[in-house]
Amino acid sequence: MTTAAPAKGNTKGKAKADQHTKGNATGVGPLLRGWRERRRVSQLELALRADSSARHISFIETGRARPSEELVLRLADHLDVPVRDRNSLLLAAGYAPRFRETPLEDPAMGTLREGLDQLLTGYEPYPALVVDAAYDVIAANRGVAMLMEGIPDDLASPANAMRLTLHPRGLAPRIRNLREWRGHLLHQMERQIALQRSDALRAVYEEVAAYPVADPGVDAFDAGTDVPYFALPLRIEHDGHVLSFISSISTFNTPMDVTVAELAIETLLPADPATTKYLQTRMT
Repeated sequence: MTTAAPAKGNTKGKAKADQHTKGNATGVGPLLRGWRERRRVSQLELALRADSSARHISFIETGRARPSEELVLRLADHLDVPVRDRNSLLLAAGYAPRFRETPLEDPAMGTLREGLDQLLTGYEPYPALVVDAAYDVIAANRGVAMLMEGIPDDLASPANAMRLTLHPRGLAPRIRNLREWRGHLLHQMERQIALQRSDALRAVYEEVAAYPVADPGVDAFDAGTDVPYFALPLRIEHDGHVLSFISSISTFNTPMDVTVAELAIETLLPADPATTKYLQTRMT
């Protein structure tokens, strides 16, 4: 089978068109359009937020205009693009990455590590841990270690908070309201996946969502307590006692480093006096 050669006068124009199409497929425009659509923001709305024009936003998305470095960062800020992906946008637009990614073990992170250790230790006897964007455990205190007693080594190393919580050989059999807590965690990951492009997090989600769940009669939420919970509690058994916790997650304000931007500190606050008394007695 043969293909006719293009007309002599159109070769240059075809090459230019092919180059333009390739640029549209890999440049900053499609990336920005993807984030804008993910956030469900119109070109006009984004333009108003970023002090630009809908026409200019359209030209950027179609590759007809190249945004300045400042505009890329401004658009990313208004679209709430994760710090790691802001670097990708800058690279796609032909600029150097703005945000460094420093390993936690780097000496430059010494102050951060010390601060996190002090925070975790200061929260004892209550459980607290630090996780990254895929819920891998970076650090944890003695309260978490107490809850993890008896977990098989192959689950605890390397440790992933979602895997440890929902795996049938992890904490799942000990959680009294497993179906409710599992639903909360899966929904939490679904929201994060919808807001960011993370293959690592999606892989964790697909793994833990496939874990079998015990019969509802076994893990149904114990609503017989008269404690007025103000948020969904994690009710978990430990050494014959049922402990109740309310989870809270904190992140860093305006992070300037990819590593720091992806850290989260989860604390488990006792949800009833009995849990408080048990932890204070057990950990002292």
